[in-house]
Amino acid sequence: MSATDANAEANGGRPERPARERIVEALLALAAEREAEGAHVWASIGIADIAERAGVSLAEFLSAFPSKGAVLGGFARMIDMKVLASHAVRDDDMGGEPARERLFDIVMMRLDHMAPYRAGLRVIYAGVRREPLTIAALNKAAQNSWRFMLTAAGIDTEGPMGALRVQGAALLFARTVETWLYDDDPGQAKTLARLDRELDRGGRALALANDAWRLTSPLRRLACAVLDRGGKARKPGPAAPAGDAGDAAPEAREAAG
Repeated sequence: MSATDANAEANGGRPERPARERIVEALLALAAEREAEGAHVWASIGIADIAERAGVSLAEFLSAFPSKGAVLGGFARMIDMKVLASHAVRDDDMGGEPARERLFDIVMMRLDHMAPYRAGLRVIYAGVRREPLTIAALNKAAQNSWRFMLTAAGIDTEGPMGALRVQGAALLFARTVETWLYDDDPGQAKTLARLDRELDRGGRALALANDAWRLTSPLRRLACAVLDRGGKARKPGPAAPAGDAGDAAPEAREAAG
């Protein structure tokens, strides 16, 4: 009997959740259970441990995720889907709010959906922060997430300024999560204060970037015009017909004689 069949039998024949979801939740559950072991828990959890807990074979694990770190990207995507589904229900209530309030709402909605996994995330965060390559991969996943989160909030994500907004939102959220992970107050006072500070900081940085982008607009147009003219000047003319070269050859020989 395969691991998947065993899992289905254990569920009394009920439809199983997707393997990706079970793998994500298995990793977070294992991390939460080993919280007392400290910062080395992340390194101690192996792919085989996760597969066994999720009730999947290694082949099924590989089909879902190429690595343990990729499971964290899967968690981010799972939260993305939950936030977007929740936001679709509440969108009418936030449509007329300022961008700051819409972003605040998205961040808090995301934290609410992450709350059941906080213990596991706290352990994983302590271990992952020691791995620069994993952090870089997670930042890429965060950018993908926040491109959709900002779009849901009605904030433009296209072009250079849009890319800056996406990266800024990812950093804002990461810094807020640093506080949220250890904020046990039911009112989340520390988290709310941190989010307010990060929104203020992000707003100032974005305003400066907008000013710089607007002020350099004439220079960018000039540079584009110069490059365009330069490209046209370097464009080669049509090649001489082969017959012209042949006709000139006898004259050259006669002059040489």
